[in-house]
Amino acid sequence: MRIGIALGGGGARGWAHIGVLRTLIEAGFAPEVVAGTSMGAIVGGAYAAGRLDALESFARGLDRKAVWRLADLNLGAGGGLVLGERVSTTLREVVGKFDIRALEKKFAAVATELGTGHEVWLSDGDLVAAMRASYSLPAIFVPVRRDERVLIDGGITNPVPVSACRAMGAHVVVAVPLPAGPATGARFSPPAVAAERSAWRKALAAFREPERFVAAQLFGDTPDTLTTASVSVGALNILLDRMTRVRLASDPPDVTVTSEIGSIALLEFDRAADAIRIGAEATKRVLPEIEALVRATAKPH
Repeated sequence: MRIGIALGGGGARGWAHIGVLRTLIEAGFAPEVVAGTSMGAIVGGAYAAGRLDALESFARGLDRKAVWRLADLNLGAGGGLVLGERVSTTLREVVGKFDIRALEKKFAAVATELGTGHEVWLSDGDLVAAMRASYSLPAIFVPVRRDERVLIDGGITNPVPVSACRAMGAHVVVAVPLPAGPATGARFSPPAVAAERSAWRKALAAFREPERFVAAQLFGDTPDTLTTASVSVGALNILLDRMTRVRLASDPPDVTVTSEIGSIALLEFDRAADAIRIGAEATKRVLPEIEALVRATAKPH
């Protein structure tokens, strides 16, 4: 009896998947089949490769400065504000180099083909390259070219890939959506005092021209200003939430892990501890449901 887990996208909210997986493992329900979209592909891929500990250590060590350092700003290539190669390099250092077919668990990362709108399941080849394609948020990250296709974030077509889990042989599928909260902007925590605004401007000043212009477009002059990123991500949050509802209705999972993860903004990657705790608490609430399903599925018919 194979348990599958469909890990949704949602930027920094995706750190919650670490808490979800930890709780399932401790309860004896470690998933053998994993499908992930965007941040779900990152966490799910690390788990499938046996590198969840390393990813959690990395996530818990992130602060705002470390997040900014990962933003290799695009100064002319087109396609997005951030090149995304610095994130890929870091993931390769944290997770390692793996071929997906050699992983400990069955795994697929979900992306979207830009030209056709087709959903693409990446279940072979380099693991980090598949992650990179899956988290290519439109307007934020430069898209990925693979096999003559241009790939963007998988959340555009399948935010919580239940269907991929079933296709890979899962008997019981646990879905973990990451809905946005009422504040859908891309900013970090809003400023509490004037000193926070000053620190924000000081951080932006560390960029060289013309990087500073691109940084202002991405982060804003202060944490509460509208930017290219905040508008794009706000719109994407609306799209992804609507698409999640449609896909979960058409591809219903056996169990859905629901949480208050929407309190974390899309780019608050420095709040891993909060997200992991929220994911763990939400999963504990559905453990009895999972246990009942596993028992029912294991009974001979």
